[in-house]
Amino acid sequence: MSFENIILEPHGKVMLIRLNRPKALNALSPALTKELGTALDQLEHDDNFAVVVLTGDEKAFAAGADIKVMKDLSYMDVYKADFITDTWERIRTFRKPTIAAVAGYALGGGCELAMMCDFILAAESAKFGQPEINLGTIPGAGGTQRLTRFVGKSKAMEMVLTARMIDANEAERCGLVSRVIPNDKLIEEALAVAQKIAGLSMPIVMMAKDAVNRSYEVSLSEGIHFERRLFHSTFATEDQKEGMNAFAEKRKPVFKNK
Repeated sequence: MSFENIILEPHGKVMLIRLNRPKALNALSPALTKELGTALDQLEHDDNFAVVVLTGDEKAFAAGADIKVMKDLSYMDVYKADFITDTWERIRTFRKPTIAAVAGYALGGGCELAMMCDFILAAESAKFGQPEINLGTIPGAGGTQRLTRFVGKSKAMEMVLTARMIDANEAERCGLVSRVIPNDKLIEEALAVAQKIAGLSMPIVMMAKDAVNRSYEVSLSEGIHFERRLFHSTFATEDQKEGMNAFAEKRKPVFKNK
């Protein structure tokens, strides 16, 4: 796979995807999001890869949507094209695990893209924010919804209404990111975490991802019911038998993704 706005770097069963518009601080242009969607379409059906790590560079994960492209669009332009939904949401529907490795700015659409991943690992330099209010608009890729679920109403409302950025440590304290990592260790650690996941049973990992995501969509009782049925279904897999037998026999399991 060859692209202009993203770079794909295979690391065993992990695919590292770098957003690659450094002169624009990796602003999310339609061309970039389309390429990202195309890459994810291919990776989802490629059994050679089990986990995706999404990153930018040391200055910016992504500084937002490409305002130079957006500024002349009309209501009918964005409505008819189903702007954002058409391409951006692909990472949300990607069935394999996704990790956002964020250094530098993750603002506007960049913050929203990171939140679409399964979890965020942040470098000490990371800064998160939703500055759309300064441009006469509001977040449109989940900033008012996912951010509120992650950090709570008060902090989300402040960030959306004032455009205040938060640093990596505050993002960790309020639950937006999983961990803060030294700048020079971010990619190394993100790949190590991804490799650990990639060494597990992929069907089981995908079920676990489904179960956690379900918790944001339904009531607790419905979520527990969904989890319980998925738990029961793991007993129909060869990997569940291998995992439990390996534990009993005090050896490392050899999963076959079956």
